Amino acid sequence: QVKLVESGGGAVQAGGSLRLSCAASGDTSGTSYMGWFRQAPGMEREGVGVIYIGGMIYYGDSVKGRFTISHDNARNALYLQMNSLKPEDTAMYYCAASTNAVSAYGRMSPRRYNYWGQGTQVTVSS
Repeated sequence: QVKLVESGGGAVQAGGSLRLSCAASGDTSGTSYMGWFRQAPGMEREGVGVIYIGGMIYYGDSVKGRFTISHDNARNALYLQMNSLKPEDTAMYYCAASTNAVSAYGRMSPRRYNYWGQGTQVTVSS
């Protein structure tokens, strides 16, 4: 079992920045990918960015150049630095981890992730 706890959400004006944190605990040894996903009201959950543990980082097209994912292996923590925030970034943000086999095609799909945090709200006003 892997437990994920997010923090760092809040309200910010457009153009501002926020940093989200995700603390992972439990048996994380089998984790292949971790990532950030978001879900706005009435919308499907979408991938913001994911990291192959010990390897590459991948971002969704809408956040490339503005958001940065980092992973602290020693602390079992995942971070999301969000800059140049836009009102359309408003959503509940979730940290996720996968202990499944994840293909390159499916790495941004929420269905490939089997552990989820409770979410943290990010609201960007214009």
